[in-house]
Amino acid sequence: MLDLRASTVADVLRRSAARVPDREALRFVDHAGQERVWTYAELDDAVTRAAGALLAAGARQGDRIAAYGKNSDAYLIGFLACARAGLVHVPINDNLTSGELAYLLEQSGSSIALVDPELADELAEVRAGTSVERMIPLRDSADSLLAQCIDGPLPELDVVVPDDALVQLLYTSGTTSQPKGAMMTHRALLHEYVSCVVALDFREDDLPLHVMPLYHSAQMHVFLMPCVMIGATNRLVEAPDPTDILRRIESERIGSFFAAPTVWVALANHADFASRDLKTLRKAYYGASIMPGPVLRRLRERLPELGFYNCFGQSEIAPLATVLRPEEHDERPDSAGRPVLFVEAKVVDERGAEVAPGEPGEIVYRSPQLCTGYWNKPQESAEAFRGGWFHSGDLVRRDEEGYFFVVDRIKDVINTGGVLVASREVEDALYTHPAVAEVAVIAVPDPKWIERITAVVVVRSEATEAELLEHARLSLAGFKVPKEIRFVDELPRNSSGKLLKRVLRAQFAE
Repeated sequence: MLDLRASTVADVLRRSAARVPDREALRFVDHAGQERVWTYAELDDAVTRAAGALLAAGARQGDRIAAYGKNSDAYLIGFLACARAGLVHVPINDNLTSGELAYLLEQSGSSIALVDPELADELAEVRAGTSVERMIPLRDSADSLLAQCIDGPLPELDVVVPDDALVQLLYTSGTTSQPKGAMMTHRALLHEYVSCVVALDFREDDLPLHVMPLYHSAQMHVFLMPCVMIGATNRLVEAPDPTDILRRIESERIGSFFAAPTVWVALANHADFASRDLKTLRKAYYGASIMPGPVLRRLRERLPELGFYNCFGQSEIAPLATVLRPEEHDERPDSAGRPVLFVEAKVVDERGAEVAPGEPGEIVYRSPQLCTGYWNKPQESAEAFRGGWFHSGDLVRRDEEGYFFVVDRIKDVINTGGVLVASREVEDALYTHPAVAEVAVIAVPDPKWIERITAVVVVRSEATEAELLEHARLSLAGFKVPKEIRFVDELPRNSSGKLLKRVLRAQFAE
């Protein structure tokens, strides 16, 4: 029976379509330069047709539907169609192949996979060992989901979707361990969307540009879906290209924009950054990993009228937990801000006791935004929710006014000679050297020091190990200075921009 009080993810679009049916909802440009434009009414109808197509293909309520594709209008329609049909969407990093891809398909128990044609061969290679029974192209073919939803009659969907039903499995990035599927309900995501609208000052006239991968919770659930909720006109591109981003901000008069720190670093270093007219950009958002302090200072000096928002959280909380607003950056530029509307947070020690202001500890959460646990991982779920709070794995401190400061991921803190050192502090010191483009500080096993502080550096101009170590000594205590510098051409990252320190630790541990 229909619950008149229920609110689902698909209702977000339905309400906007009823309120502003003729407003442009989405403009998508693919890698070949082809453009598709959807009004809110057109997009809502397309989602209903796509939901009908998935049910006609044999999907049943509660089935997991994998999505393996790059950014596109079809990808968004696929997600919303799953939500409307009572299916569970499983977004998969489009850069995964072989074993990692097979693991996510099998662990989620996905029965259908929505796939970009250019990625179909990779999925087909591993499909035999998984539960996937059918592959449906997302776009670019006559039998694609997109082709089935563009026009035609609207089907009657014989489904009732409660708001406590699962709508998505958000797999953790796997930067430190094997990915786990955070079970997200409609109710959790709806609460998070409202938190985002309030904390991030979204307006229907913002004209946001979306460039980060939609498989990642930040781009989909902090930015695109909340902007759909308020009826904004959205620009979506396949992938973040710095040259294209700067051009679009200028030519399309973009008003708001989110990027992971790795993209902001590339923009700050780009030859066009100083010459492009970026004055229409009023709101700049960063998050998904830690922003280097020197890079943020450089961005704010170049664009003093631009309001920067630091967005902090993780997939398990849908994913926004705290925000540092523009007016708070001057006094606390290194803070992650304070909890958003529907999040309660505190800092605890290893026993679960709350620590005093200024003391480091793990940030834990209570919130209706939280996942209900990890898919088919009861032990990990119980461990994460021990003591009646969700344990994040992030090491932070909290000041007297309630602002949080990220020290590091707990697993990234280095024990050198029995003293704990936050890798972020060392990274920020090295970032102030003009030759350093990117840096990651890791722990390498050492018979004397237990863990040896090692800095892995990408340079933009010539620099020696001795020069960088001497520079680090200017601002760091002696025990925090790296024992060695390793130079590389690039740092390993996943496609959401997160640095894969586990890859570096494995590479340099030998």
